[in-house]
Amino acid sequence: MRTGIYGGSFNPMHIGHIELGGWLLEQGYLDEMWFLVSPQNPMKRQSDLLDDDMRLHLARLSVDSYQRNHKTRVRFAKRSVRVMNIEARLPRPSYMINTLNLLQRRYPKREFILIIGADNWLTFPHWYRSEEILEYHRIIIYPRPGVELNADELPENVTLISGAPENDVSSTQIREAIRNNPDYNGEGLVPEAWKEIKEWGLYL
Repeated sequence: MRTGIYGGSFNPMHIGHIELGGWLLEQGYLDEMWFLVSPQNPMKRQSDLLDDDMRLHLARLSVDSYQRNHKTRVRFAKRSVRVMNIEARLPRPSYMINTLNLLQRRYPKREFILIIGADNWLTFPHWYRSEEILEYHRIIIYPRPGVELNADELPENVTLISGAPENDVSSTQIREAIRNNPDYNGEGLVPEAWKEIKEWGLYL
């Protein structure tokens, strides 16, 4: 069972995250996609980071409602996409190597494949125990605007994909739009999640 591990703050999760996961499943790169809501990226500091439970709730709401309502897009098999809070139970700061090691112990019959953006690959050598991640796990890199990588220069167990859906949206842009634009309509977000963000006045 090839299980993709896509970690992030998901502050908030948006369509780009979900559609990438669906595409990787549809193209046969993975059998499952697990989105891991991270407590705090040790290489980033955010003053507007929502608490773990709220980000987890919004991410699960987004994935569930996307599966129900987007019948013309990728339809996920039952439980093939999951939103997890495994890292919330680990010591802080949260390091991916610790998460992967825990998952491998818990689920020894699964192959865990790390999913990261091309921009994260550029900083990957600075990740905590990055050599260990490379030694024991495969990595799939998805394109990011403005970042060019040469597939021929990547390690053997690292795959640079092409043809994945690209959405010109980011969580940072969404948060800034909510704060700065009274007419922002939640573009890039799953409607059900946007409704709750509005009702609770999040990111203002």
